[in-house]
Amino acid sequence: MFLSSLKAVADVIAQPPAEETKRSLEAALHYFAQAAPKHTADEEKSLFPRLRQINDPEVQSAFSSLDKLEADHHWAVPLHTAVERLGKQYLLTGKLTNAEVAEFRSSVASLASMYQKHIGIEDKLVFPLAERLLSKTEKAAIAQEMASRRNAPLVEDIRGHNR
Repeated sequence: MFLSSLKAVADVIAQPPAEETKRSLEAALHYFAQAAPKHTADEEKSLFPRLRQINDPEVQSAFSSLDKLEADHHWAVPLHTAVERLGKQYLLTGKLTNAEVAEFRSSVASLASMYQKHIGIEDKLVFPLAERLLSKTEKAAIAQEMASRRNAPLVEDIRGHNR
């Protein structure tokens, strides 16, 4: 959702910002500055290490995908930095130079392309593997770690699953 917001802003960033554009950009910048690093930590500190400990051929073959996801996280940092810097400048001044507009658009397009593939790997490979192969105890520990990163209480849904 927030990536779609950034793509929509990229389409109009050469113009003075409308209020809706400002709100969308502020929300997207906030998400990528606050929530995205927590998601990365969820994967790199909680999920991936546990998956790597499983001695299963299916998990072993997924290691290259886990490495790719971690590389994506690091590759995206300078792009997020550029989007944040230029987005804040745009919000503050209401304009960017032609070169800055091009940099913002290029950074957003690169992020969008990477995240499309990245999310596909997560949804089709990593999360289903984790669901099938991690124990209930390991899943509960991951959920608790995720909640702690967000300073949020861990809640059980009606099926008794943590969320």
